[in-house]
Amino acid sequence: MVDKILLEKLKSNFNEAFWFIKTNKVRTFLTALGIIFGVASVITMLAIGNGAEKEILAQLELVGVNNIVVTPILDEENENAEGDDENENKSESKRFSKGLDILDATSVQKNIPSIKLVSPEIILNTYVINNGKQNAVKLIGISPAFFESSNISLENGKSFSDYQIKNALPVCIVGKKLEKKLFTGESALGKQIKVKNVWLQVIGVIEEKLISDKAQENLGIRDLNEDVYIPIKTFLVRYKDRKVISDKGGNRRNRNQNGPKKRIPRGNYHQIDKLTVQVSNSNELKATAEVLSKMLKRRHNDVLDFEITIPIQLLKQQQKTKQIFNIVLIIIAGISLLIGGIGIMNIMLASVLERTKEIGIIRAIGATEEDVILQFLSESVLISVGGGVIGIIVGVIGAYVIEIVSGIETVLSINSIALSFFIAVIVGLIFGIFPAKAAANKKPIEALRSE
Repeated sequence: MVDKILLEKLKSNFNEAFWFIKTNKVRTFLTALGIIFGVASVITMLAIGNGAEKEILAQLELVGVNNIVVTPILDEENENAEGDDENENKSESKRFSKGLDILDATSVQKNIPSIKLVSPEIILNTYVINNGKQNAVKLIGISPAFFESSNISLENGKSFSDYQIKNALPVCIVGKKLEKKLFTGESALGKQIKVKNVWLQVIGVIEEKLISDKAQENLGIRDLNEDVYIPIKTFLVRYKDRKVISDKGGNRRNRNQNGPKKRIPRGNYHQIDKLTVQVSNSNELKATAEVLSKMLKRRHNDVLDFEITIPIQLLKQQQKTKQIFNIVLIIIAGISLLIGGIGIMNIMLASVLERTKEIGIIRAIGATEEDVILQFLSESVLISVGGGVIGIIVGVIGAYVIEIVSGIETVLSINSIALSFFIAVIVGLIFGIFPAKAAANKKPIEALRSE
């Protein structure tokens, strides 16, 4: 019985509140603007944050969680071009480096126990010819560990067999985009393609991976979907082995007849272009990277002609920066909601002053303080709910507009929408309590006397 009476009271109060809001549309809308923009801001900011989180996780999948990446530093970037005394000549001869090569990969795999697998890569910018058409392509010489270290799966076909690897056979695996480009509407499996001057048989197609331009730029990731992959031995035998070329050239120096000695830059003397090292335990990443650095430096005669990076650390730093940025944005959005709440309180206080005589009448005919509080709270909650609903619509549209205009990925979630709506209702309740109590505390006789 009591519950039924309470429900009737609430229904009556909300009907009265709805009527009052309907008769004061402009003022109500202006009051709700703070809530609208606050809710819209929270939804949009959370959508941007979720999009950034999704992008970070996608990049983590691309680079591998426990990977360490070793890349060569080219001679022109690391060495001095001139020398003019015998001591420098002796020092330089002692500091000759063979460069990053297959033997480094083998030694690292053999001597560092915390390492799970090692994946060397050789990269050649070249072209592929099919049906008389020529397309630019990257030819990648890889080991069998490449697919596991890069989290790549084959969509069709099979990986390289031990026999194909050992005998340097002309076989390849192509990216999904390249298959679509070269063999529109049909499978590439079993087909022959000519990469530079060598005919290769396609034995597999990798599963397509979505790689954003930002990920390629920040992490140095190639678009794996457009590459041609061959066994690393096939690359060295049938294409190019820079180690052989650089060993012939040596670390030469040239002396002009009447001028100072000049060292001839060796260019890219590294046999491999990338070495991915996967560690068994993520807790051992930093320690393994330090051991790896010391080992490679020793093997390269103390020449630091390589760079070691841990992609997951870079991504975690990016993630931390983005989280801080998102927190700041959400705080700003929260301030908008706070301002919206203050706006509701001010308008409701003004409404209490305007309706003093009305309050006196309803109190005189038997309304209790509780009834008056419920009436004014109903109005503030309805304003908040209405502002919250409009804010949700504006926030969803805003998130899509930001994604289209700026290219920033946004991810809307039910949780963020529900959270922002819940906050809007709470703001209405909290900031509606003071005006409601101010109305309820008015004495009926004094209220009736007011003009």
